[in-house]
Amino acid sequence: MRRSHLRFLVVSMLGVLALVVAACGGSDNDSSSSGGSSTSSSKSSSGGSAGTDNTKAANVQGKKGGTITMLAGSDVDFLDPGRSYFTQGYMVIYPTQRTLYSFKPQDSAKPVPDLAESDPEISADKKTITVKLRSGVKFSPPVNREVTSKDVKYSFERFFSENVGGQYGAYFSSIVGAPSSPTKGVKPISGIETPDDHTIVFHLKDASAVPVAAALVMPITAPVPEDYAKKFDAKNPSTYNTHLVATGPYMVKNDAKGNAIGYKAGKSIALVRNPNWDPKTDYRPAYLDAVNIRTNSSDANVASKQVLDGQSMLFDANPPANIIKEVATQIKDQYVQIPSGGYRYFPINTTIKPFDNINVRRAVLAAFDRNAARLARGGKFTADIPTHFLPPDFPGFDEAGGYDGPGYDFLSTKNESGDMALAAEYMKKAGYPSGKFTGNQEFLMVSANVDPNKAQAEVAKAQFEKLGFHIRLRLVPQDSVYNDWCQVRSKKVAVCGGAGWFKDFADPQSMLEPVFAGYTIPKNPDALNNNMAQLRDPKVDAAMKKAALLDGDERLKAWGEIDKMITGDAPAIPFVWDKTTLIRSKNVNGVANGYYTAWDFAWTSLK
Repeated sequence: MRRSHLRFLVVSMLGVLALVVAACGGSDNDSSSSGGSSTSSSKSSSGGSAGTDNTKAANVQGKKGGTITMLAGSDVDFLDPGRSYFTQGYMVIYPTQRTLYSFKPQDSAKPVPDLAESDPEISADKKTITVKLRSGVKFSPPVNREVTSKDVKYSFERFFSENVGGQYGAYFSSIVGAPSSPTKGVKPISGIETPDDHTIVFHLKDASAVPVAAALVMPITAPVPEDYAKKFDAKNPSTYNTHLVATGPYMVKNDAKGNAIGYKAGKSIALVRNPNWDPKTDYRPAYLDAVNIRTNSSDANVASKQVLDGQSMLFDANPPANIIKEVATQIKDQYVQIPSGGYRYFPINTTIKPFDNINVRRAVLAAFDRNAARLARGGKFTADIPTHFLPPDFPGFDEAGGYDGPGYDFLSTKNESGDMALAAEYMKKAGYPSGKFTGNQEFLMVSANVDPNKAQAEVAKAQFEKLGFHIRLRLVPQDSVYNDWCQVRSKKVAVCGGAGWFKDFADPQSMLEPVFAGYTIPKNPDALNNNMAQLRDPKVDAAMKKAALLDGDERLKAWGEIDKMITGDAPAIPFVWDKTTLIRSKNVNGVANGYYTAWDFAWTSLK
């Protein structure tokens, strides 16, 4: 999952009242520079060479022109910037859309004005944010007009409608008039004002301007023209996803009516140049003429070899473990590895018996061989093994216990390969005298049908079965894992066979609230739900709401304590603090974007 992906440093923002934060999908190590977050732990990340230097690659003067083909094992979640929340979607959205703020690939800790012309202005009481838009940014055909502040306002309003169904509304819930539940149709939000065509003002209910301003790098801020999109948004679900217009250097190929003929669901996405893009208004070089994405390359081993041996090709992300080992030890000039700024985990559905029992969940964590799950993703070349959720080099990491973690025996550095004796003790506390589960029911686990997710799910299945659980593993296409299964409560998935959460902004709130806050669970059991463990801990929820309004050291300490509380609830098995590995053909100057931890098509070029 993405993640999504802000990359600002919220804490340092307090001193200058300017954007400084960092999501569905990567990260960087500069987060430790934010005030109040010490990351002086002596433990170093395990793994091999970092491969191609991404910063150096981003600074190379690329060759203009050419087409690149990217092989991917799955489709995007959505192309619609109001709906997408996963890395694959972000990888297409950011080269095709202008968000208010975004990140250069060589510095994913400091945002730069994109559609905005300068940093946001934050009032002294932190209840008002004013953003000025730059002139000269135009929509692609068939709209062909300049973007105005009203287009950004409409993008926020449609996000909250049930037809669009934006997934991270909690970050913007403090805007005056922001809906507390999805609206029927697109409704005005009174707290968003547009005094002129190039100014947008956000009025807040409380002093939460810092995290709200931080979130202005997210796709919700990409403008959507109401005069064009309204007819698509009137349908449920909205069909704007296949009729988009672009503001970035590229666009999904469309016809004269705006139909996205370049998008074939589950098969391919064709990106071409946006004829209305003006390079004088943008910091992106946009070297390539076109990008062809094949989203049905289901055999990751074959696709990876094609990329390494071929020409003008990229592989989506995280090839199989054997390929990662090969590039890390033998083909060191054809890969980039960047910290993901997040964690991978197996959510346990806390509403399904006996997983509603905290001691059963703790037993599962105690028995779980997390190193075996890491090996399925590539072993030491890909990740560190977690003891809690907030990742290394991230605000709040040390406050949550650093590498050693909160000190729970069921999730420690001492039992990375599992401890069956300890697991048996917890099962006995849960009412199972034998130390194992003795029921006959079958539990559904869902995972992707491609490696490395398939391999890690098979490991997870074996770990649950060690404790006597009967697991039915259902393998589905990657793009179906979340939208059709794990995120849909009515499907009653007991264990998601591998999820990932990556920062929406470099602040602990973005790592913990969407995934574990009970108040984020939608009422509709068929609506998409990021809290896949369905954890509802009133103490955690109360602590999150209080911590959201804190600043500086106090904020980091509070979110560190929340991380400890969640870890103690054992709603999921965190098995890696991972790094994202990206491979390319030899003639490609591949540049990764550390924000959404994927290839950046607007900076990548042919040699």
